[in-house]
Amino acid sequence: MRPAHVLLALLTTALWGFNFVVIELGLRAGLPPLLMAALRFLVAALPVLWLPRPRISAGRLVAIGVFLFLGQFALLFTGMAAGMPPGLASVTQQSQAFLTALIAAAVLRERPSARALAGMAVAFSGLALIGSTAGGGGMTGLGLALCLAGAASWAVGNVLLRGAGTSPGGPVALMAWLGLVPILPLLGLSLAVEGPGTVGRALAHLNLMGIAAVLYLAVPATLVGYGIWGFLMARYPATTVAPFALLVPITGAASSALVTGESFGAVRLAGMGLVIAGLAVGALRWPLGAAGWRGRDRAPTSR
Repeated sequence: MRPAHVLLALLTTALWGFNFVVIELGLRAGLPPLLMAALRFLVAALPVLWLPRPRISAGRLVAIGVFLFLGQFALLFTGMAAGMPPGLASVTQQSQAFLTALIAAAVLRERPSARALAGMAVAFSGLALIGSTAGGGGMTGLGLALCLAGAASWAVGNVLLRGAGTSPGGPVALMAWLGLVPILPLLGLSLAVEGPGTVGRALAHLNLMGIAAVLYLAVPATLVGYGIWGFLMARYPATTVAPFALLVPITGAASSALVTGESFGAVRLAGMGLVIAGLAVGALRWPLGAAGWRGRDRAPTSR
């Protein structure tokens, strides 16, 4: 990857890391998880009023929206409400990087290297270590399972996004149009699962914290973050881009510790360290240097 594109990937990881704290603050503000997800995409989709529709089929647009947005966030938000603290959610969600690599290998023939496979093994051992602490410190087994299911949905969305190419309105236009897909399903799920009374009370008592949470989730986290992600996915193999998301736990854990006071304990810290070590093993070239950068620049530029 070009150094400028690496910086864009790092910006995305920072925006997404803080995203988990914002979700927690939105839940604390009284927003039910499925309703909050629906409001996120309702705001994120507003640019479709002036941005052109992407040049991809309606079926592919819907499929990407279902997996990248609807499945991922319905499961993630519900998982956090069911007992997954934000810092740990930011870690477990990054299992998508390895699931993306496996799916891309099967579907796109983007075969992971031996180093990438070793990185997957290291990171999955970290996730297993984190999972062993379920039931303590605010994390439940149900919350963990839902968040991992959300990560799997994200992985499928990544692979679908990889073949979507570029949009005439740019990556923001693509994300805005994709944002149309989950709005009605999430609203329907919210009414069915959370109940009309809960939804009505949440909207009637929407406060500044809730509004700020929805705006952050819609603009920096969705339009900017996923816009950059789509831009990179269109230009590099999924196995090159997806592992950068493993840096999200650094921002997510630090932000959660500072804002919500979340603590981790020795076992969870060790698991988080293994996840980050998996990135170092599988995604970075050793020794690091100019030759490594040049090697990464040989990736395909677009489809």
